[in-house]
Amino acid sequence: MRSRAVPAAGVLVLASGAAAVVALTLASGLSPGLARAVSPVPGLKLETKLPTWVAPGGHVTVNGFSSARAVVVLRLNGRRVALARAGRFGRFRFNIDAPATGRYAVSLRSSTARRALGVLHVRPILLAAVGDITPGEQVGPTVQSAGPAYPWGNVGPVLRGADITTANLEGAISTRGARAPNKQFHFEGPQAVLAGARKYGGIDVLTLANNHVMDYGAEALSDSLAAARRAGIQTVGAGMTLASARRPAFLRVGGLTVAFLGYSDVNPSGFVATGSTPGTAPADAGQIAADVAAARRKADLVVVWFHWGTELHPLPDSRQRLFSAAALQAGARVVLGAHPHVLGPVERPTRSALVAWTLGNFVFPPTTSATLRTAILLVKLDRRGVSGVRLVPATSGVRPTLSQ
Repeated sequence: MRSRAVPAAGVLVLASGAAAVVALTLASGLSPGLARAVSPVPGLKLETKLPTWVAPGGHVTVNGFSSARAVVVLRLNGRRVALARAGRFGRFRFNIDAPATGRYAVSLRSSTARRALGVLHVRPILLAAVGDITPGEQVGPTVQSAGPAYPWGNVGPVLRGADITTANLEGAISTRGARAPNKQFHFEGPQAVLAGARKYGGIDVLTLANNHVMDYGAEALSDSLAAARRAGIQTVGAGMTLASARRPAFLRVGGLTVAFLGYSDVNPSGFVATGSTPGTAPADAGQIAADVAAARRKADLVVVWFHWGTELHPLPDSRQRLFSAAALQAGARVVLGAHPHVLGPVERPTRSALVAWTLGNFVFPPTTSATLRTAILLVKLDRRGVSGVRLVPATSGVRPTLSQ
């Protein structure tokens, strides 16, 4: 477990045990004997509460007050993990990274006072990812007649049980716009689809980088972005300019910051955003690498969505592998795919990374028997990346169901 020094009144010492006392003594300019002769401490008062839970490697801050210049010790399960010296007004601060999964009794101790802070629950972040959700076809009319909860009646508890849930929105949320020319399928539906996705499906982040987001033009894309904001859902992969389409979404969960990005390699004419026109973020290896690296500087973990591959083909082609490699080499830990409408393999290129080549359909009327088979991808995350993965088998449709 690492501790990071902070420029506050209380100085955090990056050591433990006897070495920590020596480091503290030398840093304060006092002899070991004087360092032990600290002023009496009437008590330890806290400014902050422990979080309900934190991910391994997640950031934990403990702020409080003691007497001026007092030495305060932070312990986990009785083991000393950090020391701080209170400032001239008695303020101290600890910034630590959470240890491995488990439960830890947290306490503070000074020369004359002790304070139990409670139990810190450390567990991985649980990310749930599903494939295509469309507002079009029978989905929109069904939601309007049966209510926004209807699509999520069977799968909602699993999705809401995750800390972050993400999916691909295949279509526009709007009643405006003209159909894009030279396309066989056009998907559009009501705001209630997103309201239900958020409330009953637990959806936090949607990628809009796909070949249907501009089915009804710029007006409908603008409506879709606004509808997602109203529903409390963040979006990636499309925007009113290329810069906004490439902009990441950030979520703070379990003491870690998780960034999402989205790109489409399947772009009908006029669907790609430019510096001044709306559309998708196109899949370009150089841009992907730059965006992931930039997001990684602000986030602990990066998740990248791609719309790629060939319909009804579950296995990746060379272009998919090229884009996946660009994202992973730049620091992404999770790569998610959509577009083929069938469930594909999940690979672990390294112990801390994952690629789900295609998650298939989810809230989507089936077109063939192959498109019925889908799954909920559950990924455990800590600061280093992927620590576990599980596929929950499901059957796609207007109201997807669990298969077990």
